[in-house]
Amino acid sequence: MKKKLIAVLLSLGVAGGLLAGCSNATAATADKETQSEKELEKIKVGASITPHAEILNSISEKLKEQGYELEVVEYNDYIIPNTALDSGELDANFIQHLPYLEDFNKENGTHIVSVADIHYEPFGIYAGKFDSLETLEDGAVIAVPNDTTNEARALLLLQDEGLIKLKEDAGIAATVTDIVENPKNLEIKELEAAQLPNALQDVDAAAINANYAIGAGLKLKDALAVEKSDSLAAQTYANIIAVREGSENDAKIKALVDAVKSDEVKKFIEEKYEGAVVPVF
Repeated sequence: MKKKLIAVLLSLGVAGGLLAGCSNATAATADKETQSEKELEKIKVGASITPHAEILNSISEKLKEQGYELEVVEYNDYIIPNTALDSGELDANFIQHLPYLEDFNKENGTHIVSVADIHYEPFGIYAGKFDSLETLEDGAVIAVPNDTTNEARALLLLQDEGLIKLKEDAGIAATVTDIVENPKNLEIKELEAAQLPNALQDVDAAAINANYAIGAGLKLKDALAVEKSDSLAAQTYANIIAVREGSENDAKIKALVDAVKSDEVKKFIEEKYEGAVVPVF
């Protein structure tokens, strides 16, 4: 009996040791995982919902493997993500093209710079009350973005379609005051870019930024007119990753740019957006 008792106690001791060992190993693994999570450096990026945030979210795991936690903050306008970046609330943003950024810096005294050209979004004219540019009546209302650079882009597209003519030197700074010929007496209605899709029911047609068109379910193939790939706009309005001046060479910014400019992201863009978003890297 005494021998059996000793055997049982020894057995329990061994089992207890094994359980303790397993417990310690599990705890060590959990501690390691927790520590690993703590060591991830955060990259906080402001982005337009479509397609910018979608593109960024596709690289989240890739950045995590490199030791970075990507936080994407979504915005519905172009102003707040720039002021948030300039104040240090964001590490970068992905919402705009360079002409808009340069204009924003000039008007607001901000110090934001581009670190990478990522994609080009063809601008389109979409049908409102009329389903053809050829049948637009005299005095038809065309809605365009009210910010300087995107308004110029819309006007250049209207010019390419023969609806208006601008001063020769107007270029990417064109405004409605630069219209020198308007044979159909079109009324150019300036609206905030984000509101253009909602305004379609009240106007005859609207020139809309691709990100807002996509977000509203509008298909580029259904547009009445689209910027040509060799147009001035196509060569000028690549969407960029922007950062505060002085942080261009930060390791996390370089990691962000490298991840976005990968073959995987190029494939993602081409397959998901079917020509409505065109990679330029």
